[in-house]
Amino acid sequence: MAKKITGFIKLQIPGGKANPSPPVGPALGQKGVNIMEFCKAFNAKTQKDAGVMLPTIITVYSDRSFTFVTKTPPASYLLKTKLKLKRGAQKPGTEVVTTVSKNVIEEIVEAKRPDLTAATQEAAERIIEGSCRSAGIKLDY
Repeated sequence: MAKKITGFIKLQIPGGKANPSPPVGPALGQKGVNIMEFCKAFNAKTQKDAGVMLPTIITVYSDRSFTFVTKTPPASYLLKTKLKLKRGAQKPGTEVVTTVSKNVIEEIVEAKRPDLTAATQEAAERIIEGSCRSAGIKLDY
């Protein structure tokens, strides 16, 4: 018999660095999940992605057990690390921080492919191009 789901928790946690302090501890505590058990399981699973921000969806069951799924890092995080930026533009649309080439966009699309809902490669590239525009990054093609 399947367990009854009591809720979902969505968090962004650095890979390999989950600890009981906020935001992880309070979010899990409200649902009655064993915080240290989650931290150990998450850190063990994400050791290879140490320090990378990972969106995580935690499913909590009625017996206070849990499962979790990690997603690929956000497009903005991938853009900032790939282009070695500290942050995006303060006024996107009027301020340009840097430019990006087509092959960098394609690399990010390949990294995000499992989590994108786009049907085609072109549609996926347009999603990432939108993230570029929102961060004040000019397209160089």
